[in-house]
Parts: sequence; C-alpha cells; structure tokens
Amino acid sequence: MSENLERKFPRRDLFRLALAGTGAVVIGSQLPEPASAQSVDLKNKRRARYQAESAEVRNFYRVNSYPAR
Repeated sequence: MSENLERKFPRRDLFRLALAGTGAVVIGSQLPEPASAQSVDLKNKRRARYQAESAEVRNFYRVNSYPAR
C-alpha cells in the first residue's frame, strides 16, 4: 500500500474559504473613505465669541439678577 502524504482539503472547507475571501473583499470595498479636514483660520478661532455690551449679555445679567454695573 502506498500512502499519499499530501494533505487533502475536503470540498466544504475549500468552499468556506472561498466564501470567506469573497466576503472580506466585499466588506473591504464597502468601507467609507476617510473625510478630509477643513483648514482652520486662526484669526476667526481666536476672536471673541460675543460682544460684552450686546443685548444678549445685558439680558442675561438682568434676568439672573446680577447687580447692575
């Protein structure tokens, strides 16, 4: 009797391997591309967000009963 030393893969394992590879390719192609960031304007970033004498600020201090300036 001669022994076959080659390892044989059952058909089911080969089919599972093919499905797994196909699934990995499909999932990899469905991933979204990374978004590019917009440049930051440092002058706008460092500017004051509100005006100290605006109506909104005066109303805030009036409603929250802070002492008058």
